[in-house]
Amino acid sequence: MSGATFEPFEPRVAVASLSGESDAAWARRAAPHVGCTFMGGIALDAATREAARAMVEDRDRTEFLPADPVEFVERELSELADAPVRGAFNVRTTTLDPLRHAAEICADRGAILEVNAHCRQDEICAAGGGETLLRETDRLAEQVRTASGAGAAVSVKVRAEVDGVDLVTTARACERAGADVFHVDAMDSEPVIADLREATDLFLIANNGVRDRETAHEYLGYGADAVSVGRPSDDPELLERVRRAVEEWFEAHPPGPGGGVSV
Repeated sequence: MSGATFEPFEPRVAVASLSGESDAAWARRAAPHVGCTFMGGIALDAATREAARAMVEDRDRTEFLPADPVEFVERELSELADAPVRGAFNVRTTTLDPLRHAAEICADRGAILEVNAHCRQDEICAAGGGETLLRETDRLAEQVRTASGAGAAVSVKVRAEVDGVDLVTTARACERAGADVFHVDAMDSEPVIADLREATDLFLIANNGVRDRETAHEYLGYGADAVSVGRPSDDPELLERVRRAVEEWFEAHPPGPGGGVSV
């Protein structure tokens, strides 16, 4: 099942490279093999940008810190406009105004705005962004409502196995706040996808270790609507292998009414 207003992308494979460069040029290289490209994650506000600057100094992680983050979102989505793939942007923020502006840009371009509740870098978490939001459900839901209210399709990127976090409760709160997509880094807890499938109507994207037919079919068997490839997102042979596996799965298990999975 998927969110009532969310238009599923096809093929149901995404790339989400959050550990390296992930701009329009990267997205274009993946486009022949996937249905959606999650660019970013971009630090939007003062607190997360200060954290990103510390990450540049400590670990040379420059990909999160364009000079003007909202302009960067607009430019990269514009450069992707004629590519046969749906654009998406993963963003990190602790305040709502820049999130709203980025969501408006995504809405204008039919792109997905993804709220990052996933990053576990110490600097981002200390600023109140990333994984911190998983423990502060009200703040996470507020970000979702803001992005949804701006007209964007909204995804929330999360990770499993976070101490003290009930991911099903978090997912339900995000769904009530207007999220369409739950993008789950399952870590070593793949069955969490089945729990989320039973509990919500969100469009579920399963991530972590997706490399081949076996890993893709495992997640889809638990009820995922799509899978995403992370670090090897620049490997076209792997992406094509995953795409073939996903298309094979859905030939045997056609999506149900509204585009969701029929199992």
